[in-house]
Amino acid sequence: MKNFRIHILTLLFVSMAFSCSEDLLDVDNPNTPTVDQAWKTEKDAEMGINAAYNMFYKPSTWTRWIYFRYDLTSDEGHSTSPWGELADWTRFRYSNYNFWDGNNWHWRDFYKAIFRTNQVLAYVPTITFKDEATRDKILAQAKFIRALFYFQVAVLWETGPIVLDPSEPADEPEQRGEAEIWAQVEEDLLWAADKLPPTWDDANVGRATKGAAKALLARAYAQQKKWALAKAQLDWLVTGEGKGYYGLVDNYRDNFTHLNENNKESVFEIQFSDKNKGGDGDNLSASMGFQRTQFFAPGGIGWQDGKARAWLIDEYKKEKTKDGKNDPRLLNNIFYKDAYKDFPDAVANDTLVYNRRWDVGAWGNETFIKKYSTYYYRDREDYHAPNNFRFIRYADVLLLYAECLNETDQTAYAYQYVNLVRERPGTNLKKLEDAYPAIGNDKTLFRKRLQMERSLELCFEAVRWMDLKRWDLVTTQAGIEELKTRDVDFNNFVLGKHHRLPIPQIEVDNNTKLDQNTPY
Repeated sequence: MKNFRIHILTLLFVSMAFSCSEDLLDVDNPNTPTVDQAWKTEKDAEMGINAAYNMFYKPSTWTRWIYFRYDLTSDEGHSTSPWGELADWTRFRYSNYNFWDGNNWHWRDFYKAIFRTNQVLAYVPTITFKDEATRDKILAQAKFIRALFYFQVAVLWETGPIVLDPSEPADEPEQRGEAEIWAQVEEDLLWAADKLPPTWDDANVGRATKGAAKALLARAYAQQKKWALAKAQLDWLVTGEGKGYYGLVDNYRDNFTHLNENNKESVFEIQFSDKNKGGDGDNLSASMGFQRTQFFAPGGIGWQDGKARAWLIDEYKKEKTKDGKNDPRLLNNIFYKDAYKDFPDAVANDTLVYNRRWDVGAWGNETFIKKYSTYYYRDREDYHAPNNFRFIRYADVLLLYAECLNETDQTAYAYQYVNLVRERPGTNLKKLEDAYPAIGNDKTLFRKRLQMERSLELCFEAVRWMDLKRWDLVTTQAGIEELKTRDVDFNNFVLGKHHRLPIPQIEVDNNTKLDQNTPY
């Protein structure tokens, strides 16, 4: 009887389909408007730019996998994941150029984000706005986001298409070199910085600002060793009009929890939330949680796919604070077995691991990444941490400013900006010149110490790989030899090859105008 009813209903629907007018079946889906239907109102423009921001919430970007490239591939971290291909991707063992999680997804989603910004830039100018300033702010945000993703293309692959208009499936955009990509980043950020506001109201906190555009542009200039241009952009944040918007918070830890977000040290911050616990798609219930914590936490609490290199602990302990204690940044950045010995005055939860004593049997002498973990309020991790990721911190700005000054022969003037970071009340280290008087005004010695200062302040914040490239440590044999002393994975590194990734092979196969990076 049940099967009979099914057959009857099937025949009924088939007969209805043949008897209906084709016009009745041609109904627009209000949830997926076409280009002709969309881009009519200011609300459409707002939704368009929000869709571009939404690309930050993909596993390939700043929720999860990007940290395997920027933190774990650098000398600060490593992977012992049982997923062999994932671990190998951080060890410079690239056998599958189509490894989705380590390569293809990055490329796909970076260009997907660029596609979304290109739509905004193409169609928003056709919309009538009540005032031009509102329109320009939307366009400036689109240029900022497009530049941010082209920045990643320049750092990771050094080559790729430059697509500036909404693309079509049959398009085969031409391959462009690193210099051309950087030039596009510069052009977009210069325009954005001119139009973006220095701050937003509470309802729009987290959107790109003038300071964010200038800081990102300074990073782009610095990567190309255009030191004077980089300094000129940072002037606005450090000594100019923007100085009043930024500063260092007293408590270093406040930069990495969900309890004091978007504070004065935040220059650009990716807004995460644990309110939605859905998947990673483009639907309204998609997750906006910070997922890296699940992958970096110790076993039994998370997946322990990413770990800290132990040399960092030794570096932190080489220098005492003004009151003779260990650098408190060590306690905030790394889980390790002897933390309770090194910080006897710390509250118990700070030297425990998610309220647990060190599991000698499971963790041994491992060192785990603590920064951004949620140990301070829960017992284990999941895929929905609420911590915002501080994409650019003011401490980074100050240290980069000092680097620009040193590289433009103003070493003596650079010390003060490093000291602002070192003497933060919650860090409490001596002035750089007092701790290392032998540096003096020696540009080379200052540069080398600044490299370590950046690591101790910014480790596990997705800047180390960018720094290693800027300092020529991955493009010279001397640099590789130095990195080998801190990270055995660099024994696999092939000079002239592994400083950039292979382009996903599927992209090369599908685009006749795209060549694989040599010597891959």
